[in-house]
Amino acid sequence: MKKIFLSTALLLLCMTGCQDLAEINVDPNRATETHPQLQLTQIQWSAFQYNGGTGPLYVMKMLVQTDGESSGQYYKWDRSDFQAYSRMRDVTKMMEEAERINAPAYIALGKFFRAYYFFALTMTFGDVPYSEALKGEKQEIYSPPVYDPQKEVFKGILVELEEANSILAGQNTIISGDIIYGGSVAKWQKLVNAFRLKVLLMLSGKEGDADLNIKSAFAGIVGSQPLFSSNDDDAQLVFRDQQGNRYPDFNSSGFGSGMYMDSTFIRRLQDRKDPRLFIYCTQTKNAEDAGKDVADFSAYEGGDPAAPYAEVNTKAAKGNTSKVKERYHKDATTEPYVLLGYSEQQLIIAEAIVRGWVTGDAAKYYKEGVKASFKFYETYAKGLSAFVAPEKADAYLSEPINDFSKATTTAEKIEKIIMQRYLRSYFQSGLTAFFDHLRTGYPSFRRPAGVAIPFRWMYPQAEYNTNTENVSAAIKTQFGEGNDRISSKPWWLK
Repeated sequence: MKKIFLSTALLLLCMTGCQDLAEINVDPNRATETHPQLQLTQIQWSAFQYNGGTGPLYVMKMLVQTDGESSGQYYKWDRSDFQAYSRMRDVTKMMEEAERINAPAYIALGKFFRAYYFFALTMTFGDVPYSEALKGEKQEIYSPPVYDPQKEVFKGILVELEEANSILAGQNTIISGDIIYGGSVAKWQKLVNAFRLKVLLMLSGKEGDADLNIKSAFAGIVGSQPLFSSNDDDAQLVFRDQQGNRYPDFNSSGFGSGMYMDSTFIRRLQDRKDPRLFIYCTQTKNAEDAGKDVADFSAYEGGDPAAPYAEVNTKAAKGNTSKVKERYHKDATTEPYVLLGYSEQQLIIAEAIVRGWVTGDAAKYYKEGVKASFKFYETYAKGLSAFVAPEKADAYLSEPINDFSKATTTAEKIEKIIMQRYLRSYFQSGLTAFFDHLRTGYPSFRRPAGVAIPFRWMYPQAEYNTNTENVSAAIKTQFGEGNDRISSKPWWLK
């Protein structure tokens, strides 16, 4: 009898202990399930700032450095990083949670953000892990991922965007947690389609590839899918004067003594009598001391991006070099970051018309794109809106150098369109203008004699440490050699 009692007691103790152990192993502070809206906000905040900052402006000949050599300014960079994969882990989790609660709109947005990040990755490197990437948590694929050919990555990006568009077209809901469009499914669908156009145009060098069907895909979107109709549709992150919500460069020390404007950028604005110059940068110290008007184009000057930085520093020290306008680092709520907007979309379509991909009036789209850029600054450049009022845009477009009707050849028309995409991309659009240069040759970028413009970045060192076989195979497959070079052309440029 005593043995039976002890056995029963031990059994009950074991059952109780096991149950308690299971409960103890569930951390109430680390939720395993959540609503995707709680992840969406941070995903948007991170994604819309992914290509921000001053780094791209050195590459695109808008800024120069005087207190040290900028690798971007002199085209001496080497490696970039795979940070986008870390950010996509959150996207993956959001999509999993959306599947769990049957919330298709969040799955569609997840596909968009995947396309956005994979586009950035493949433009940076060439071949990248795609088909096997981010599979560890759900599909339990833990081996290092293979690198997919760049063409396959582009095809995957376009498929995911098409799927996102189809999903959103069937939704009649409000997307909670959306800080970009306030939950509007219709506006997200417009962004998805505008981004599809951007990706397709970046592949203009492959328009003859029947497998990609670029021209007809582009025409189909323009002809039958919702697109941006004004600046009100811009995909933009608006900043607030609250802790953690301010403009990323607010109070940044990087705008100190060493950062100045690039002379080639200023000259392009001056040559075109472009009043955005007065919004982008300051007068030189000497011009200000001489009492020159802010609207005097001669009051602005930059540093030579091809000269040694010490030489540019001497010019700046003499008061002859403009700096970035104070609003970019002293205003906590200055202009939003625009991931993609109406201005860029209209210029994209204008180029497609010139290339014969779609029918339409290229001049009309060109003018709309330029006017939309002016309107953006009229709205957000506080105290400076008079410089870019509608009549200023009209006057600007009538200048012979800006007048689209003065372009008679395809090359001249494309050059004007690309130049306007370039001029509107100051602190906006990341490296898009640099990739447009690689794609079209426009605009030209000044550099020291004998320096070639790179076509890509080298893979992260971590890939050589943890994914040696696959990264080595990718390099050999793409470039026919074992060297990871910034001078090697990836598939999209061949």
